[in-house]
Amino acid sequence: MTIAAVIREKGRNVVSVSPEAPIAEIAAIIASRRIGALVVLADHGGLVGIVSERDVVKALAKHGARVLELTASDLMTRQVTTVTMGTSIDQAVEIMDAGYFRHLPVMEDGALAGIVSIRDLVKHRITLHQRDLEALKAAVQQRSG
Repeated sequence: MTIAAVIREKGRNVVSVSPEAPIAEIAAIIASRRIGALVVLADHGGLVGIVSERDVVKALAKHGARVLELTASDLMTRQVTTVTMGTSIDQAVEIMDAGYFRHLPVMEDGALAGIVSIRDLVKHRITLHQRDLEALKAAVQQRSG
């Protein structure tokens, strides 16, 4: 299974901010949307970074109340690791595990096509395993019935 299957199920909606977005706005979006990261897009729509809830917490620990004077550009990871629609779910999990992060923007033809979280990938895997289990149960019942 590939990331494309997860995006088909989840949808392509991505919550984003501009590099100038204040940290207070970022924190409010993360809290109200119950998400763990926001992609940072330039005016032309190109991916320029990602800001996670962990980034905000680390900045708060480092800067205290002054964190509210910062912007997405100040905190964002600029070298964003991305995947494509053709990346396998197993590969994506390995990438997240190796990089110690939980969100991967998905690119298609050079444009942002979605974002997946470790939660999305685990949920998709569980759904597949449940379907396989149900199919096996049905096959056993047909043979024994």
